[in-house]
Amino acid sequence: MDEQKIDFAIVMTSGPDTPKRLASPFFLAATSAAEEMNVVVYFTGQGTVLLKNGEADNAYPKEGGKPVKHFMDQAVANGAQFVACKASLDLNEIDPGDLAYDIPMVGVAEALPYLEASNKLISF
Repeated sequence: MDEQKIDFAIVMTSGPDTPKRLASPFFLAATSAAEEMNVVVYFTGQGTVLLKNGEADNAYPKEGGKPVKHFMDQAVANGAQFVACKASLDLNEIDPGDLAYDIPMVGVAEALPYLEASNKLISF
């Protein structure tokens, strides 16, 4: 994770099996990053499934709407940092080479100090 203090951390545990929960975290990340906040989205549990190539392209928060990948890309374009839990990638049998984003992969022990020190933390 980035050595800077985290202004806003989002712990993303929701995955493609709960599509209606998927747009809001990335709206928040994109908006906060646009306001020049240091934003980290930490993917763990089922959230890591969104990082696999093709998964976020096929998850729709609203029928007939844009795929969640659109909202994820907005967050990244605005400066949000994505980080993946190594153990959750293993749990979900996701090979790091199959990720849609080139992002850091960390263990829980490495992530916790940053998440604990963030000014704001929410979980989806």
